[in-house]
Amino acid sequence: MNILFTCAGRRTYLLKYFKENLSKDDKIVATDMQLSAPALQVADVKLQVPAVYDSKYVNITLNICKEYNIDALLSLNDLELPILAENKASFEVLGVKVIVSDPKVIDIAFDKYKTSQWVESLGLNSPRTFVGLDNAKKAIANGEIHFPLFLKPRWGSGSIGLETVDNIEELELVYALLFRKIKKTILATASVGDEYILIQEKLGGNEFGLDVMNDLDGHNVGVSVKQKLAMRAGETDKAITVDSPALRLIGQKIGENLGHIGNLDVDIMQRSNGDLCVLELNPRFGGGFPFSYEAGVNLPLAIIKWLKGEIVDSSILLPQYGKTFAKNDFLMPIV
Repeated sequence: MNILFTCAGRRTYLLKYFKENLSKDDKIVATDMQLSAPALQVADVKLQVPAVYDSKYVNITLNICKEYNIDALLSLNDLELPILAENKASFEVLGVKVIVSDPKVIDIAFDKYKTSQWVESLGLNSPRTFVGLDNAKKAIANGEIHFPLFLKPRWGSGSIGLETVDNIEELELVYALLFRKIKKTILATASVGDEYILIQEKLGGNEFGLDVMNDLDGHNVGVSVKQKLAMRAGETDKAITVDSPALRLIGQKIGENLGHIGNLDVDIMQRSNGDLCVLELNPRFGGGFPFSYEAGVNLPLAIIKWLKGEIVDSSILLPQYGKTFAKNDFLMPIV
C-alpha cells in the first residue's frame, strides 16, 4: 500500500505514525511546495509541487498518483481541502481513495460563520458570532455581545489574523487593519465576497480539543478528548487526555450529523458559566492529534485496515485517560 500526504509541511509525526503501522514494502509519498519541508524528510519519496491554487496543481497530483501507484491520499492543509473535495472523482478513477470529506462538509467547516450556524442547528453552543462591523456594533449597542471581542478570518487557517479588542475604537481600527492584511495573504484567494472577518464573543474558560473519528463511510466510531494546557502559534502545545462523557457526546453528535470521513479536529471552550461552546471544525488531522495517538488512539492503523477492507477493533480508538504530553522542537537534517 502506498499513501500520499499532500501539503505535508511540518506534520512529521503524522507520517511517522502511518509508517509505524504500514508493512515493510509499503511506502509513504509526500509533497510540498518546498523540498525542505520537515515532513518530507521522513517520507520514502519526497516531491516538490506548485501552490494548491496553481492551475496545474490537481493534474500534477494526479500524475504523482499514477506514477507511484498511490492507494490513498490525505491532505494536511485546510486550503487544499475544498480543491481535493471537488476533484475526488478524478482520483477515484485511478483507484485512489481520497480521505477528504465531501464538498458540503468542507464548506461547513471552512466557512467559520457557517460552522457557527450549523453547530447551533444541532442544539449545541457556539460563540455569539457576527459578520460585518455594523452588525457587530449594533449587537454591542443592544447588549447582545460585550467586550472583549475576538476577530478572525471567516475563511481561515492556523493562527493567521487572530485578534482581540477591548473597546469600540480598537474594534474599528483592528477590523480595518485585518481587512487589509487578509487581502495580502493566501487567505484572500480562499475568501468569498467582502465580509470575510468574523467578530465573536471572547471566551475565557478551559479549552478542549476533540478528535472526532469517523470511518471511511462517514460513521462515527470514536471521540478522543484532550484538555489543552498550553497553545503556541495556534496549535496545542501541551495537553492531557480526559474522561468527559459530556464532551464525547458533543463529538459524537457532530460526527454523526456531519458525516465527515477520517479525523475531525474540533476546538471547544467553556464560557464563564460552564457552557461548552464549539469554536471550530477542521476536517483533517490537526495539531492536537499526537496527544491522542501517544495515549493509545491508533487512527492511522484503523484507516489502513479500512482501506484493506478489514474489521477494526474499536478498542484501538480509545485513549488512556490522564496522559499528559508536550511538544518539543528538534533539528533534523534536510536531505
